[in-house]
Amino acid sequence: MKEVSSLAEAYRKAAPYTAASTSLVIAVGGCTWLGHLADGWFGLQTPWLTIAGAGLGMLAGFITFFKQIREAGKKP
Repeated sequence: MKEVSSLAEAYRKAAPYTAASTSLVIAVGGCTWLGHLADGWFGLQTPWLTIAGAGLGMLAGFITFFKQIREAGKKP
């Protein structure tokens, strides 16, 4: 029974870091996808808006990621 409680404790400790990683992936993927859609809407032959969306997603994702990691490190 002790094994289950230690596993649950490990999952509880890892949850903020898993959430931070997930938010990073969603930000990059979502902004890249929106850039791809915008390229199609404007009929662009080159993927400039896809690249811009990926860059914006990385910037926003990393800012959010590091804020969440910093907050998770402050909690006991």
